[in-house]
Amino acid sequence: MNKSPVLSVQNLRVAFQSNTTLNEVLHGISYDVFPNEILGIVGESGSGKSVASLAIMGLLPPKNSVISSGEILFNSEDILNYSQKQLEELRGQKIAMIFQEPMSALNPSMNCGKQVEEILLQHTNITKKTAKEEVIRLFNAVKIPEPESSFKKYPHEISGGQQQRVMIAMAIACKPDILIADEPTTALDVTVQKDIISLLKTLQKEFKMSVIFISHDLALVSEIADRILVMYKGSIVEKGETKTVFKNPEEDYTKALIGARPTLKSRLKQLPTISDFLSNTISKSIISKTDRAKKHEEIYSQAPLMEVINLEKTYFSKPSFFGTKTAFKAVDDVSFKVYPGETLGLVGESGCGKSTLGKAILQLDKATAGTLKYKGVDITNLSKKELRSLRKDIQIIFQDPYASLNPRLTVGAAIMEPMNVHKLFSSDEERKAKTIEILEKVGLEASHFDRYPHEFSGGQRQRIGIARTIAVQPTLIICDESVSALDISVQAQVLNLLNSLKDDYGFTYIFISHDLSVVKFMSDQLMVMNQGKIEEIGEADAIYESPQKVYTKALIDAIPKGL
Repeated sequence: MNKSPVLSVQNLRVAFQSNTTLNEVLHGISYDVFPNEILGIVGESGSGKSVASLAIMGLLPPKNSVISSGEILFNSEDILNYSQKQLEELRGQKIAMIFQEPMSALNPSMNCGKQVEEILLQHTNITKKTAKEEVIRLFNAVKIPEPESSFKKYPHEISGGQQQRVMIAMAIACKPDILIADEPTTALDVTVQKDIISLLKTLQKEFKMSVIFISHDLALVSEIADRILVMYKGSIVEKGETKTVFKNPEEDYTKALIGARPTLKSRLKQLPTISDFLSNTISKSIISKTDRAKKHEEIYSQAPLMEVINLEKTYFSKPSFFGTKTAFKAVDDVSFKVYPGETLGLVGESGCGKSTLGKAILQLDKATAGTLKYKGVDITNLSKKELRSLRKDIQIIFQDPYASLNPRLTVGAAIMEPMNVHKLFSSDEERKAKTIEILEKVGLEASHFDRYPHEFSGGQRQRIGIARTIAVQPTLIICDESVSALDISVQAQVLNLLNSLKDDYGFTYIFISHDLSVVKFMSDQLMVMNQGKIEEIGEADAIYESPQKVYTKALIDAIPKGL
């Protein structure tokens, strides 16, 4: 590019202080951002991509972060020399940021419109009346439905996608020169994700901003970025034009980021991981249509393990002033069967009822109507004692392993706890031996037994969650968005693990996710939910190849496919 960069990061080194040691997390990185371009930065958690953007914003924690060298030049001025007052004037007005978690970035006690209005009043000289009009115009620009009424709503009253749009409205309110979008679509449905990507592209063209788009998903970044930087362990390992990097990656790590994502084209027996690419031990074994058909013949010739018959779950709002309640059917007359050894994939957008259905099957949130049969026996109205006994057979792996583990219990104690509850094995010594065996089975070590959850990475914690689930030797496991918060490569490891455990222990899975490429890789049958109802159900590959419903087709079309 012949233009002068609007932002230039030169030889940036950042370290974090831990007790008496300094741990360097950025190792002298350099890159430029040019006017009116979208620069994609990709890499896994811990690669340093977000640290670099926080340094640009002057938001690194002052007490334990050290910038040991480098320059961050904005319009030829080094931001690192700015005073706090200069940084506050820069933020929002010249450089703005969209954060990954809108719910934690938005103020829960202020309505959405006021939060955007506050930015305008702080950085511009407009009146309060004009500011409100500008907020409504911004809400229109970011396609928030019913902007006037949304102005008055609090963050918890709108969907995740709409919260992210409020964050975008805040970020573009002062028409900044640079917009940093840090994982802005990670927790969103594929359709909402597609809308946000499209919206950012449109806004970038309209306001002629430069955008830094940060993500761990290279396929997603390739749909929006002009150029790409690939980061690994605090260094930039590859950079170039998007098409070149995506189509002809030079570095093994870049190849791994592309290859670790499940593909819609073929059905691999095992997903390649980062270590497979780095050690050049990639298995390219594919499950043929004949092998798959033979396996399905065996599965579906058996009696069903679980039958869900006309299941409904209705929630009622609090009574209004006149004593009236509003009914909302989260699950609406749903019927299907799950067979031993099957993985039933369950997909749909947020709010479609898939997690509610999972909780109803587990009877963590009892159904309002309908019947549940397990191994041919009606389990709809069991006593507490009978239900407790059933809990051993039907288990769940949660989305957030950290929230589902007790921070005060060591990993070993957490895994042994359900064994004690269900009186498995005859002594603590036996239970400990089994726990260590399970830890090793899920890819952890015996030495991890005495450690606490906070001492592990996100991927390791998910393995601990899986270990705790399989400790009671269940038959049916509900995986509720159990890989959605993980990096692409860690996700590949966990999906491979779930499949190998299924083969070893004969598990049956109901696999719930909003990521359709992941669900396709895992599933025998696929069930698509929309507004509480089953939209479509059938063999997973057949649905992906030829969806029968418009809704299903829209979900498949929204999957990031790269260039």
